[in-house]
Amino acid sequence: MPSHQANSKEVQALPVTHPENFPVASILCPPHLRPAIAAIYAFARAADDIADEGQENAAQRLEALQSFRHELLHGPTQQGPHPEIFLPLHQVIQDFKLPIQHLNDLLKAFEQDVLATAQSSQAKTIDELLQYCELSANPVGRLLLHLYGVKDETALRQSDAICSALQLINFWQDLSEDIPRGRFYVPQNLQASMDRGQLVQELCQHARALMMSGAPLVHEVPGRAGLELRGVVQGGLRILEKVEKLGPLAFQHRPTLKAWDLPVLFWRATWM
Repeated sequence: MPSHQANSKEVQALPVTHPENFPVASILCPPHLRPAIAAIYAFARAADDIADEGQENAAQRLEALQSFRHELLHGPTQQGPHPEIFLPLHQVIQDFKLPIQHLNDLLKAFEQDVLATAQSSQAKTIDELLQYCELSANPVGRLLLHLYGVKDETALRQSDAICSALQLINFWQDLSEDIPRGRFYVPQNLQASMDRGQLVQELCQHARALMMSGAPLVHEVPGRAGLELRGVVQGGLRILEKVEKLGPLAFQHRPTLKAWDLPVLFWRATWM
C-alpha cells in the first residue's frame, strides 16, 4: 500500500505540470504550505478535467463529478477511485480545518460548465458571469487565504476580486479555443450591442478594473505568498494587455506569456 507521503508527493506534481498561466506551489510558496496548496489545486484541476476533457457525454461527466463530491464529503479510502487526490486532500482538510464548502462550490461550478456546454448556453450579463466566478474562482482564493491565516473581510473581498478577474482574463484569453468547443462566456447583452473590437475592449476594461480593485491585497499577504501574489496579478494583467492588443483577432488567436515577458512582470511586481 502506498504511503500517504508518497501520495502527497505525487499530487504535488500535478498542478505544476498542468498547463497554466500562473504559478502554483512555486518556489516562492512557503515550503510547509506547498503540499497543502498542491493538494487543493490537484483536486480542482482533476475535477476540471472531468468536466472539460475526454469524450464522455454530459451525463457521464456529471456522474463522475458526483463521485468526486461523495469522496469529498464522506472521506476517501485507499480502494476509492481517486486515492491520489483525496487522501492528501483530506489530510490537509484535517490539518488546516479547511472549509469544505469552498471545495464543494468548485464542483458546483464544474457541473455548471458541463450543463452550459451541453446546452450551448451563455451568460446574459456580466453580473451573471460574475455569479459563476463566485463558485469557479473565488473559493480558491479564500482557501489559500485560510492557509495563510488571513481572515479579514476586506482581504477576502479583495481576494474575490482578484480571483474573478483572473477567471475573466482566462475566458478572454481562450476565446479562440472555447467558442469552437461550444463554450460561450461573452455576455449576451454585450455581444449584441457592439462589434468584436469594441467588445474585446469592454471585456478587458472590466477585468482590469476588477483586478485593480483587489490588487491592494498583495500588501496584506505575508512573506513569500505576497511575492507570489504580485506575480499572479501582474501575469494576469500582462495577458490582458495581449488580449486587448489583439482586439477582434482575440477570437482567432490565443495570447500567451513568453520568456521576454518575465523581466516586465518582475519589474511591475517589484513596484506594486
